[in-house]
Amino acid sequence: MKIIYCLAGTFNSGGMERIVIRKANWFAANGFDIIIVTTEQQGRSNFFAVDSRIRCVDLGINYSDNPYAGSLVVKYKIRHKKQLLHKQRLSELLEQERPDITISTYGNEVEFLHKIKDGSKKIVEIHFSRWFRLQGEQPNAFYRLANKYLTWRDRRRISRYDAFVCLTHEDRSFWGNLDNVHVISNFIESASMEQASLRDKQVIAVGRLSYQKGYDRLIRAWALVHRKYGDWQLKIFGSGELHEELLRLISDLELTEVVQICSPVKDIYAEYRRSALFALSSHFEGMPMVMLEAMRCGLPAVSFASKCGPRDLIEEGVNGLLIEEGNIEQLAAGIMKLIADPELRQKMGAQAYYASSKYTEAVIMPQWVQLFDTMV
Repeated sequence: MKIIYCLAGTFNSGGMERIVIRKANWFAANGFDIIIVTTEQQGRSNFFAVDSRIRCVDLGINYSDNPYAGSLVVKYKIRHKKQLLHKQRLSELLEQERPDITISTYGNEVEFLHKIKDGSKKIVEIHFSRWFRLQGEQPNAFYRLANKYLTWRDRRRISRYDAFVCLTHEDRSFWGNLDNVHVISNFIESASMEQASLRDKQVIAVGRLSYQKGYDRLIRAWALVHRKYGDWQLKIFGSGELHEELLRLISDLELTEVVQICSPVKDIYAEYRRSALFALSSHFEGMPMVMLEAMRCGLPAVSFASKCGPRDLIEEGVNGLLIEEGNIEQLAAGIMKLIADPELRQKMGAQAYYASSKYTEAVIMPQWVQLFDTMV
C-alpha cells in the first residue's frame, strides 16, 4: 500500500512532526511505501530521524515567506496565489505516484485535497481540538468573528473527506453526527524502564513556554502550595516566548528558591522519574503527550479539565485529579492533596502506569492499519 503524508516540513521539533514521522517510520518498517510531501522544507535537515525507505518531496510553496504580512489584503492575495500553485503541484505529484491513501495533517492542503481526483482515499488527521481557532488569544473582535466563521467552516470541510481522525473521544463529540469521524490517539514513543518512586519532593510540568500551556496559572497555584509545603519544588521544562515574563512572575511571587524553569532535555523520562506528580495547566490541548509520558513513568496527574485530552486520560480520583478549568485555588488544592498523601500518590501512580499501556505503538498503529484496510 502506498501512503502519502502532507506536512509543512520535517525540520520542526514540534509534537505533530514527531508523531507523524514516527508513524511514517513504522509504516515504512512494516512494508508500506511511504512518501512525505512538504511545502516549507527549503533544503533544511530533518529534526527527527526519517527512515531511509521513506521518500521526501518538497513542493517549494513556502507559505511562511510573505514579505507583505502587514497588509491583510495583499497577504490574502499572496496566500491565494500560493494555494493555487500548491494544488497544481500536489495534483501533479498524486497523478504521478497514484497513492492508495493521501493524508493531510490539517495543513494548507486541507482546503483542496478532497477535490483532487487521483483515485486515492483522502484522510485528514487533526492534532488539536475542534475549537483550536477560538482557544488562543484573540487580538480583537474582528479576529474572533473570523475564527468563529472558520471553525464553522472546518466542520463542512472535513465532511467531504473519506475519513477524519481526531485524537480524543471528547473532541469526537464536538464534531456532531458526521459519519466519517474516527478516534485514533497518539502513542508514546518509548516506555519507561523504571517507574518513579514518587518520594522526591518535586512536581514537574513540561511544554513550550507559551500562552497555551498556562504556566502563569500554575505558578500562581504554586504560591499557594508553597505556603504549606515550603520544602517542595516545582520544575517546568520548556522554552518559548514567555520565558522572561514567567521569570518575573516567579520573582514577584518570591518563589525563586522553589520554582525553576529548566531548558528542554533529551531524556525527559529521567526527570519524570525524579518527580512525585505531574501538573498540567494548559488553556487547551489536542492530546497532551507529556501527560502520557509522565503516566508511563507512574506519575499521577493533576490537570485542568481543558479541551481536549485530560478527560480522556484521567479517570478522576483513580489515576489523577481533574480540576475545574481556570480555577487556580482548586489546582493548588489538588496538588496539595497528593503531596499530603503518599499512599494515595502510590495508588494513583500505579493506575496511571496501567492506563498508559493503552497508548503504546503496539496498540495504536494497528488501528491505523485497520482503517486503511477498510478504505482500500
